[in-house]
Amino acid sequence: MRIAQIAPLTESVPPKLYGGTERVVSYLTEALVELGHEVTLFATGDSQTTANLEAVWPRALRLDPAIRDRIAPHMLLMELVRRRAEDFDVLHFHMDYYSFSLFKRQDTPFVTTWYGRLDLPEQQPVFDTFNTAPVISISDSQRHPLPLAKWVTTVYHGLPEALYVLQPVEQKYLAFLGRISQEKRVDTAIRIAGRCGLPIKIAANVDFADHEYFEREIAPLLELPYVEYVGEINDSQKGPNFCRARMRSYFRLTGPSPSASS
Repeated sequence: MRIAQIAPLTESVPPKLYGGTERVVSYLTEALVELGHEVTLFATGDSQTTANLEAVWPRALRLDPAIRDRIAPHMLLMELVRRRAEDFDVLHFHMDYYSFSLFKRQDTPFVTTWYGRLDLPEQQPVFDTFNTAPVISISDSQRHPLPLAKWVTTVYHGLPEALYVLQPVEQKYLAFLGRISQEKRVDTAIRIAGRCGLPIKIAANVDFADHEYFEREIAPLLELPYVEYVGEINDSQKGPNFCRARMRSYFRLTGPSPSASS
């Protein structure tokens, strides 16, 4: 089968640091190639893949300080995929609703895996308007805010079998891995650690849009004596940082719908 995987340009595939969606896209793409499919990955030029790489932008937008408008490269991405749509049997988007309007007007089947939250009020009119756009959920509970969307199926995130090795070590602390934003609730993780009387290690990045929230709500909590803020880490650092964790939080701790994380 000729499959197009269309990834966000915010991070490379796989991401060099944080990037939950792009990491899942990488795992899926490599698995499809291994199964014998002809896969083309639309992503940034600094991506690494055994598939055919269609480099839409030279490098990850988040790591390029010269980029001020992240939407513009994604508009180029949509047009490039549209021009090549007939080359594929199916188009698999990983970019929220970017594809809905343009690709419902062409013949190649397409589907979108939805990674983020769905409880925002401005999203309901989008799904009402594009109510035939097929979407894949990453958990059944993710569908609750928009039960009438055209859900095709639920596909849980898959990981390479030998990605992490369980270490027989004493579990000494709690751990949080992800992105510091209001919906991820790292503040709740810190409160849980305090009530349990355990230290907590936090490995997370802060996007520009969340800086104000970080400084107002989270930065003071990082000064607590039982909190260690590691910052943003790469894949090779995850094992050493988390193999001794007693409990690991990779997803939102509270809130109306789940979202992807690294």
